[in-house]
Formats: sequence, C-alpha cells, structure tokens
Amino acid sequence: MIQLTATPLSALIDEPVYIRATGLTPFQEVTFQATLKDEMGVLFYSEAHYMANEVGEVDLEHDSALGGDYVGVHPMGLFWSLKPTKILTRLLKRDVMNSPFQVQLKLYDLLSLKDNSPKSPKASLTLERWYVAPGVTRIQVREGRIRGVLFLPPGEGRFPGVIDMFGGIGGLFEFRASLLASRGFVSLALAYCGYEDLPSLPEKIDLEYFEEAANYLLRHPKVLGQGIGVVSICRGAQIGLSMAIHLKQVVATVLINGPNFVFDTPVVYRDQVYPPRPYEMGLQSITALGLIELYGIFEGTRVATSLYFLPVEKAQGHFLFIVGEDDKSINSKEYAKKILSGLAAFGAGYSGWAVQQLGSRGLTVVALAAAATAAAAVPCPIRAPQAPESQHRRVKNMADDTDIEVMLEAPDKKDENKLSSTNVRP
Repeated sequence: MIQLTATPLSALIDEPVYIRATGLTPFQEVTFQATLKDEMGVLFYSEAHYMANEVGEVDLEHDSALGGDYVGVHPMGLFWSLKPTKILTRLLKRDVMNSPFQVQLKLYDLLSLKDNSPKSPKASLTLERWYVAPGVTRIQVREGRIRGVLFLPPGEGRFPGVIDMFGGIGGLFEFRASLLASRGFVSLALAYCGYEDLPSLPEKIDLEYFEEAANYLLRHPKVLGQGIGVVSICRGAQIGLSMAIHLKQVVATVLINGPNFVFDTPVVYRDQVYPPRPYEMGLQSITALGLIELYGIFEGTRVATSLYFLPVEKAQGHFLFIVGEDDKSINSKEYAKKILSGLAAFGAGYSGWAVQQLGSRGLTVVALAAAATAAAAVPCPIRAPQAPESQHRRVKNMADDTDIEVMLEAPDKKDENKLSSTNVRP
C-alpha cells in the first residue's frame, strides 16, 4: 500500500518537514506536487520527480530530485520552489494569528502523468504552516508617534527585543515579527510610511521616530538588556544601518538587500542630514516580461563626495548582511561588501562568516556577518550557535574583493563576544 508521510503535519513556517513515500514498486518514478492558496485566492505550486529505491521508498531528506522545479537533494525544495499561477504575486501572510498556510502535498505516478489525462494522486495529505506559536500575544501599538504591532513570546520573560521593518512600499507586515516572537523575541513590527496616520511619501526619514520606537521597546517590562536588535529589508535596511550608526540603543542589526547610501528621501537625525544619492533612470533595463530592473541606476553616477554615504565607520554592534542576488532593485551584494570594507578601512575589527545558498530558479542568498570590536562590551541580544568549522573551511577571504563568499576572523581569538546571529527569514 502506497503511503505518503510528512512530519510534522503542523508546524511553524521555518521548521523543516520530513517527507517520505513508501509502498512503491522498486525504482518506480513518481512526482511530488505541492500546492498552496494564499489569502487572496492565488494558487502557488511546485513539483519534483523522484525514483524509488530498491525497496520502493523515496525519502526527500536523502534522495535526489531528478527533475521538475529543482534537481538534487533538497528536503524542503517543494516549499522554496513554490511559484504563483498569477505572475508577480508575492507569497506573504496577512492574518498571522488566526490561520496557517495550508499546503496540499500529493504523490503521482510519473509515467501516468505524461499522457496529460486527469489522474488521481496515489496519496495525499495537508500540511499546516504557521507564522505564530501558541501563546504569542499580539498588541496594536499607537504610542506617541509610534505605529506598529508588538508581539510578545509566551512565558514570563524577559526576552531580547527586536524592531522589524520592511521596505518603502509602506504599510505594515507582521509575519516576520510574529515568527520572531515565536522564537523568543519581543518583536515590534514597526511602520514608518503608508500606514494609519503616517504619510505615504514622507519628506524625510526622521531617525528620532525610530529612536522613540527603540526606547519604547526597551521600556517594556518583558524586554531584556540595555540594547535591542533591528531586522530590516530594502529601504528599511537603509534605516536599520542609520540606526546602528546613530542610536546607542541598537546593538545588533540584520540588513537584507540594503544600500550603504541614502536614496530618494533624506535621512535626518537631529542636526545631521544625509541627502539622497543621485541616480540615472536611463540606466534602468526592461526584461522580456516587460518588467523594470533598477539594478544599474546608481552605478552610472560615480559621486566624488561621501555626502550621500552613511558613515559606517561610526556603526556599533553586531551585523548580519543577507543578499538575494535575484533582487534587481539594487546591487546589495556590492553594497554589503563596501560596508565591510568601510569598517576595515577605519580600523574597526570585525568577525563573521558568509553562507551562500542556491534557491528557487537560481536565486542566490548570501549572508555575511560582522561585529565591530568597539561594541565588544555591549551584550548582543541575538544569540545562536556560531558557524561550524566545516563551514569556515569552505568560505573565502573577502579582503581582496574577489568573492562575496567570505569568512572574516576576529583580531582577538579570545573574544567571547564574537558575532552570533539568529535564523531570520526575509
């Protein structure tokens, strides 16, 4: 009897799922198919082809996909390769508290699929993928100027605090903050434009607003320590880097696909003003699908002044840079390298590693980590195991600017406050 199993059937979205098929004929060719409907009714799907072993089993943890949306051993490939039937649809969870994503997993005989006639699956099941753990509390925040949502982990605490920000599209996205709270962080999903009474197109990015948010989080009785972390993407990462430079409350920063300069809107902190960097829209490109790529608009403007660039040499604390190279909005890989080079040029010691992972349709994700030694006395609120030695051996030095895959050693091997990072998904 053919059986399809997945463990666990209900779990947080970042937990791995172990998928197996048993009861097949030896060396039978099969297709695994995953489908998911988002809250707007858009269907996402993926599939991969496998061959059973001599006892009629397929184990996605160990067996290699022979085709479909990916090849090779990818235990979670059916999830990261999900793609929409409606082009340009982004998979994101809106209601994080009341419902999970439901993933339908089906097993088909590959040969029977090739005749294009309707077929029933040999086996099927439904998985639940949650963005919030039981016991997490959601609190709407309207405190002074601050607008957002606070997520509290279950239990007495105290817990490390994190501010979570997305890009300049505006609004408020909660799914990452709710997941962070599920992993033991007091997380503030912070809006800064296009939400409630916040302006859709602010004339400036006022860092005092974010300082107010940091102080609000630090005052919370469930928040641990003297500093907070920031998780940020795109324009939010520009703000996150600015916060790390100017705000002593920020001791750990995750920057996802962010620049090392100001764009579009000036960044202001008290009497310090960073004007936006010039760009050339004529350097944009159009894809075969008619989509605009802004990747090159800053590359043609070689500015001689540092006026537009954020002074990374003043940044304090621990950093994790995450780069997805299929994002054609900005050259965030190069900008992450320049930030690290800037730290080195001004004599800041730092330590860390990089991990490169191939994902859906060739998406490359590169994570770099660094910590300024000036912040060695400041406890980092984001703690996790350091990179294993095997990982250290297969990454390259970045000092010669040859490759983004890097591992940077700390100047002082005895420093116990070397960088740690959390498993954060953009």
